[in-house]
Amino acid sequence: MGFSMFAGRLTQATIRALDWLAARTLSAEDLPAHQRTGRRGEEDAYFYLRGRGYTMIARNYRSPHHRGEVDLIGWERDVLCFIEVKTRTTREVKPAEAAVDRDKQRELSLVARDFLRLMPASCQWRFDVVAVYYERGHSRALIRVVSECLSRIVQS
Repeated sequence: MGFSMFAGRLTQATIRALDWLAARTLSAEDLPAHQRTGRRGEEDAYFYLRGRGYTMIARNYRSPHHRGEVDLIGWERDVLCFIEVKTRTTREVKPAEAAVDRDKQRELSLVARDFLRLMPASCQWRFDVVAVYYERGHSRALIRVVSECLSRIVQS
């Protein structure tokens, strides 16, 4: 087994152990069903992206200066990706990425701007949305990545 494969398995085991501990400490049963579904979607998106070669560097990143959070931040090759995860139990209403409206885009942009201040000015970046669907009759989630789907309203 190569080092990178071992490191990936170690990271996955560590995350699952921390999630297990948090579940017993924070009592997920106290959360509404839609929040439990959202957390599950974020975790599945995290491992899906890692499996596609992303190097994840942050989960649920919050800025000390603005409200809101970026669900996931990771590198895809040499591009820094700010990733919003939207989880649904059906595709019948509207696509999950449609829930990232102008107000949500602005909130994400402000938090991303604060993160980008920590990066070199030459850093390439983009916004992605990961749509996660848990539909009845399917044993696994359907996951779709929509790259560069948000308008860039970040001001440096």
